[in-house]
Amino acid sequence: MNELPNKRVFITGGASGISGATVRLLLQEGARVCSMSRSDAWPDDIRQQASFLSVKGDVRNEADVQAAFAQCLAAFGGVDVLINNAGVGIPTPDIATAGLAAYEQMMDTNMKGLFLCSREAIKIMKENGSGHVINLVSMAGQRTNANAPLYCASKFGARGLSSGLADQVLKLGIKVTDVNPGPVDSDYWGDRKVPREKFLKVEDVARVILFILNQPGYMLIREMNFDNMNFLAG
Repeated sequence: MNELPNKRVFITGGASGISGATVRLLLQEGARVCSMSRSDAWPDDIRQQASFLSVKGDVRNEADVQAAFAQCLAAFGGVDVLINNAGVGIPTPDIATAGLAAYEQMMDTNMKGLFLCSREAIKIMKENGSGHVINLVSMAGQRTNANAPLYCASKFGARGLSSGLADQVLKLGIKVTDVNPGPVDSDYWGDRKVPREKFLKVEDVARVILFILNQPGYMLIREMNFDNMNFLAG
């Protein structure tokens, strides 16, 4: 089953990582994709496709978000799917020395950005009587981590916001799904000494998103939790 041809998808996040893998897969499946990110580093094979639009902007900035959705509407005529993927994580293993800037950056991106983009998408979806919001929350929104309590706080908050939104818009014909991967092998980790060989791949997450979007219109998946078994086994 392929529900994606001509679906209009708005996704946040840059050309690398989960968003890059997801955009590539969605375009292969026939979707029209608008990407919003602070960089514009998409490879030519993606950028040159008529069904792809890249918009520069910061999800933390209300004016940027509104302008990005306006450009998407002008290009594709609507938004059927929003994928809130943009996120940031900063380790704070010692709360006594954690900086306020780190806290604000994570809260503004992981929660405020989710709110601003969801608000604009819901405005459009309400008029259509249908739509799907997919939030990349992560398992950090369900289990805490002593090395990243502020990141977990932002993700617990994002999960609460997403769950409440799901309850609010269900009767409007709009679905909301949390995608909760465990650790993913991406640039997020930088040079930190972590067992990336035991992490999920960005393509794994992209395939889960595709699976969710390809379910029949009447089917609602509220949460999708998944991990690499080798990581869980230690």
